[in-house]
Amino acid sequence: MTIAQEVRNYLKNRPYVLEALEKGIVNLSELSRQIQNELKIKNIVAIKAALRRFSEELQKHKHKREEKVLKILKESTITLHDGNSVVVTSKPLETEDKIKVNLGGKFVYLTDKNNLGKINGVLQKHEDCVMIVIHSPAELEATPGVVAFLTSLLAEQNINIVEFISCWTDTIIVVEKKDSLKTYEILSSVTG
Repeated sequence: MTIAQEVRNYLKNRPYVLEALEKGIVNLSELSRQIQNELKIKNIVAIKAALRRFSEELQKHKHKREEKVLKILKESTITLHDGNSVVVTSKPLETEDKIKVNLGGKFVYLTDKNNLGKINGVLQKHEDCVMIVIHSPAELEATPGVVAFLTSLLAEQNINIVEFISCWTDTIIVVEKKDSLKTYEILSSVTG
């Protein structure tokens, strides 16, 4: 395996480093030294050259990918659904639910908080949640990076996603009510 291949393999499992390389905000000399120490490679010049080439490739692809993601989001709409709860149980429930996901032994429900009543087998419960649904064009399904873009956008603003479902043209994000206005503002700034 060449040094360039070793460097690429090293970077594949480090998304934050990849993102920094894409943005061109990494000190390549320092990163080369870290890689040299971890991979026990003697030729630091070859490591730095591999990083520089890989960084240039990433920057070219990032721009194209970001354009596609933003185009899809600009053609998307957002709806909010208040008064939701997320319940994770060990047994199926007899309740009216908006969304039910069977995870083979665990059941996740997104339901109106008034439909809960007394439930047996509750593993986790989040009350007073808001469901935000992003309706996108069909190209969403074939466009890499949309989910990563949305989750990164919210994570950077310290918003915790309670539940996340991406299904065909709908992306469903459930957040606590206290974060709902901020989440809506952030998402509406990138959608149509």
